[in-house]
Amino acid sequence: MRVGIAGASGYAGAELLRLSAGHPGFEVVVAGAETQAGQSVAALYPSLAAAYPALEFSKVGADDLAELDVVFLALPHGESQDLAPALVGRVGLLVDLSADFRLRDAEAYPRWYGHDHVAPELLAEFVYGLPELFRPSLGGARLVAAPGCYPTAAALALAPLVRAGVIEDSGVIVDAASGVSGAGRKLSHTTHFNTADEDFTAYGLLNHRHTPEIEQASGAQVLFTPHLAPMNRGILATCYARPATEIHTDDVLEILRDAYAGEAFAVVSDRSPSTKATLGSNCAHLTARVDPRTGWVVSLCALDNLVKGASGQAVQCANIALGLPETTGLSNIGVYP
Repeated sequence: MRVGIAGASGYAGAELLRLSAGHPGFEVVVAGAETQAGQSVAALYPSLAAAYPALEFSKVGADDLAELDVVFLALPHGESQDLAPALVGRVGLLVDLSADFRLRDAEAYPRWYGHDHVAPELLAEFVYGLPELFRPSLGGARLVAAPGCYPTAAALALAPLVRAGVIEDSGVIVDAASGVSGAGRKLSHTTHFNTADEDFTAYGLLNHRHTPEIEQASGAQVLFTPHLAPMNRGILATCYARPATEIHTDDVLEILRDAYAGEAFAVVSDRSPSTKATLGSNCAHLTARVDPRTGWVVSLCALDNLVKGASGQAVQCANIALGLPETTGLSNIGVYP
């Protein structure tokens, strides 16, 4: 299948290039990048040189991507809204990695993102691409909105417990830490080495834009606080909720194990999840506890923000939509050390 990637020079785009190179059914023929147009993929990312010795980044529009079998949009927020309408019906499968088509309510965009949605008529047509929770809607889909790292980690940790009715669906606290690559390739003061190294800080207090998406995917009202951690990759979400019934640690672990039984990309265990254990893999690691002293339920999830939290999830969704084995081109084994 002929694949195009818009935003291929960013971290998520580079990860899509890496994963596509190992996918037996994908051939990347278009690597769109506004700022890197004319430069070779190998020059910007030597790690991809063996897979793409001749491929160059290029400026792309809808006409350059039309007629391709699969198109991934790994663009900054807001840009997919401009490009996607011109691609609907002109490509076999469109998978958007931005938040542009994840929220069902168009009115949420001006509140959380600061502007009106320019293509609200398409929101209902995009399928939310978190397979472990919403797989039935992905088969045969042609428009997919793949969720990002924070919503994926929080929803995987919380949704089974909400659906089972064992935790209250309001007043849930989500504390999550992300590696610096989650901020993208463009350098800012916040992501500068001298700022991020040897530091750990919270941001987006009370109003982070991923809050409504976490609530939509998990089914719970949440207070979400993200943190920036001095590591390249990884997400660790620690979620706190009040029990809705008498429940114990063995019960919540069993609920998570039942929810993800047979899932290739979810591991539930007694171990506390580690971001390094997920490095380079499309696998989420989870556990949960009930604290009888304070009454809180704690559910945790770790994943690689660029794989299961972005590009790997997008490929996983594409596989399902295209009728391919879900694990094609993806690994559930982390790189260690």
